[in-house]
Amino acid sequence: MKENEDYKIYLAGEFISTKEILEVKNPFSGEVIANTFLAGNQELETAITLALQARKPLSELPSFVRYEALMLIAKELKNFKDYFAKTLSYESAKPMRYAKGEVERAIQTFIVAAEESKRLPSESLSLDWTKAGQGKQGLVKYFPIGVVAGISPFNFPLNLAVHKIAPAIASACPIILKPSSSTPLSTLALARIIDKCNLPKGAVSILPMNRIIGNLMVQDERIKMLSFTGSPQVGWKMKSQAGKKKVLLELGGNAGVIVTGSADINHAVERCLIGAFAYSGQVCIHAQRIFVLEEIFEEFSNKFVEKVKRLKRGSPNEETTEISSMIDENNSQRVESWVNEAISEDAKLLCGGHREGNYYEPTVLTKTNSKMKVCALEVFGPVVTLESVTSFESAVDEINESDFGLQAGVFTNIISEMDYAHKNIEVGGVIINDVPTFRVDHAPYGGIKNSGLGREGVKYSILEMMEPRILVR
Repeated sequence: MKENEDYKIYLAGEFISTKEILEVKNPFSGEVIANTFLAGNQELETAITLALQARKPLSELPSFVRYEALMLIAKELKNFKDYFAKTLSYESAKPMRYAKGEVERAIQTFIVAAEESKRLPSESLSLDWTKAGQGKQGLVKYFPIGVVAGISPFNFPLNLAVHKIAPAIASACPIILKPSSSTPLSTLALARIIDKCNLPKGAVSILPMNRIIGNLMVQDERIKMLSFTGSPQVGWKMKSQAGKKKVLLELGGNAGVIVTGSADINHAVERCLIGAFAYSGQVCIHAQRIFVLEEIFEEFSNKFVEKVKRLKRGSPNEETTEISSMIDENNSQRVESWVNEAISEDAKLLCGGHREGNYYEPTVLTKTNSKMKVCALEVFGPVVTLESVTSFESAVDEINESDFGLQAGVFTNIISEMDYAHKNIEVGGVIINDVPTFRVDHAPYGGIKNSGLGREGVKYSILEMMEPRILVR
């Protein structure tokens, strides 16, 4: 990444600048690292118009052309993965070890999308189940829904954007993507690769926008689907404004973890350490609430807290850094206030609890209750609650006592407990002997309750972006 490099925005196959400059700062140093631009009403209108014009030629591309485009992007990302990792680390203060992992995942997401583009869904139906259907056959094919509006967040600025762009290309849907204004650089760098592909102009636009212009995109009736990843408050409000378009929401959570007596405690400690504090907990499936069976609580707690205290703080650009700055000071102040409020209501601080500017210390609380903000809401920071429970069933009840339901982790080696968790924990995904932070990019991903609507994961996003049409003959 070059110092003070300018990034033009990507408008339907053209790199352009506008009159409104967007400065992008490094959250760790506070320095401006690059400039880009904000799209306005005129740029959005052009993007929509050209996306509509791209619908037919994009849908007529044979599968091998879409496959080749997606594989080209994956190959070029791999060729420049160090550049993308550095860009991610600079714009988001993501420690380099996690930035590199995000780039690898983005590469894999494009490869999976390329493979899925060759087997878009279809189904043959026998219709003679009733007398009226005698002699008739049904052929169900899936067709692209139309122009997709994608809105991606700051915390995984590359891969979560790719989870919208790659399925859109695979399903032949033009897409207009609004990246986070805090972290737009990696996605705009990706646009330079996408521009090399043999896709119709208008198939992809990547446009940083302010919230006012973004809301115009949400409300525009010419756009047939909104795919949003971000906070529950914003997501549900957008759904209410989206009119008749299809809406896919990937929102937040306060993910729970259960650790049982049959588990490998050392393994559970190591995985919970990463699940709780990777990227300072700014992950929607961050392990926020850990429930440990009482017979092993003291051992787990002592080992976990000791490991938390030894996490290496430093510059996100250093390979050995494990925890660094949060995205901005407003969020670190919010986390500080939630922790202080919990302590004032008799929660016990086991470690951490201090703030320095954007940095909030890795923090473990106990003696909390489900009404405290650090439990009831999505903390989205380096804070975890650690509580003792008397039974596996009560731990499941504790996880379910939440307005959210994204993912949960269960450390157990008892099959009946695995089955009980799968049947009874009210979430979109149950992860056995690992933390809820685990995700692979071809699997279905999404939540229930306030955690979202619909499913991502490449194949499942493609299904969301297509609609079935039956031919009867």
